[in-house]
Amino acid sequence: MKCNGVKILLLIGTFFQINNVHAQTTHSISVKDAVSIAFENVASLKNAKLDYKIAEARNKEITGMALPQITGSLLGNHYLSLPLIQFPDATESAIYKVLQREGVRDGAGLLVDPNNAEFKVNNFSFLAPWNVNAGISVQQLLFEPQVFVGLQAREALIESNSINIKIEEDKLRDAVHKSYYAVLIAEKQLIYIHESSLRLQKLAADMEVLFKNGFVEKLDIDKTIVSLNNIRTIENQLKNGIAIGYAVLKQTIGLQQSDSILLTDVLSSDKIKEGMLEENFTYNDRNEIKFLDKAVELQGLDVRRYQLSYGPTIAAFYNFQRSGQRNERFESFTGKPWFWYNAGLVGLNVSVPIFDGLQKKYKIKQAQYSQEKVKNILVATKNGIDVERTAAKNTFRNAVLAMDVQEKNMQLAEKVYNTVKKKYEQGLGSSFEVLQADTEMQQAQSNYFKAMYDATIAKINYAKALGKL
Repeated sequence: MKCNGVKILLLIGTFFQINNVHAQTTHSISVKDAVSIAFENVASLKNAKLDYKIAEARNKEITGMALPQITGSLLGNHYLSLPLIQFPDATESAIYKVLQREGVRDGAGLLVDPNNAEFKVNNFSFLAPWNVNAGISVQQLLFEPQVFVGLQAREALIESNSINIKIEEDKLRDAVHKSYYAVLIAEKQLIYIHESSLRLQKLAADMEVLFKNGFVEKLDIDKTIVSLNNIRTIENQLKNGIAIGYAVLKQTIGLQQSDSILLTDVLSSDKIKEGMLEENFTYNDRNEIKFLDKAVELQGLDVRRYQLSYGPTIAAFYNFQRSGQRNERFESFTGKPWFWYNAGLVGLNVSVPIFDGLQKKYKIKQAQYSQEKVKNILVATKNGIDVERTAAKNTFRNAVLAMDVQEKNMQLAEKVYNTVKKKYEQGLGSSFEVLQADTEMQQAQSNYFKAMYDATIAKINYAKALGKL
């Protein structure tokens, strides 16, 4: 029993190990790859694509309204008791009249009086006990305002939903770029921070040797250790930030948190400045404008729909029925208990609205006002895009200038550090100067990477403002 329990535990452990191997996937991705993965995985974009399919299905539904509508029917019933109609029986009265006319007398010698005839009633039914009715009806709509305009609006509706997908893609592309480059820049900064940590470790080790030989004071070593501890704290904070950044990136592109990501893009100042401030802009480069243009067009079709509703609705129809009745009495004159007959009908149905209390008039006004609202939104959106482009352009230009300045500062700080370190190694400088130069170099590096991040975000925002992200 104990052996079986161990086997079961081993099997369960193996199962979870296999599942864990399959669950964890490593993705080596560029920013373009990240965007492609997001397009396949993110729920908001999937829903936008489903909205497109819903619009396609709705269009086919509208098309179906313009096609012939065919309906079949079958009805059968059996009367447990037939409904009867009472007819007076005038037979006896008629006989008495004939006898009177012929001069026939009764036993008392009197002429036969028709008024003495007994009044009788016969019960009769026009229905058979069994009845069957089968039919088919065909209707073809020739003109109906809503269907007519709906057919005209099909293409515009599909294009509107297609543009909505592109708008969702633009939002997703923006989020992916910002998440991707935030992690990429942080990883690049971590390399420099780690180098600073190694540099301070070596300096501390060298000072230990010098201290043992009586060339430096214990205070110099303590200052170096303080700087080393500070840089290690910064390094740990940056690693934690990168881990969070990866988690956000995975969530943004729709990957599981158990998956691993390797970023393959290489970012540099030159790459950020590549194609800087190139601008061949038209409003149609922005999908929001395309969407609003389609909205104006659709609102115009809505106005037309209500305008056409003053016209008639015209439909052609054809009905065919075959009916059967079963009555045992039919057999005496038809030879069969069933009696069958057909009925066919063809016609044209024209419905003309005469007066609806001015409802259509005010529906037209509502649709026109709605169209004006969309036009106003379109104008306001264009104005907003102009402001966005101007702000994004200036922000990008200034961010690049700041990045160039900080890059030069970083290079200069590195030169200063190398010079001070050489002087210290030659006994011409103090450890304080080395630590100060190292701190200034770290600050310059930090400023540079912040400026690089700001320039990257500014470039993404500028490309987005132009509709060319």
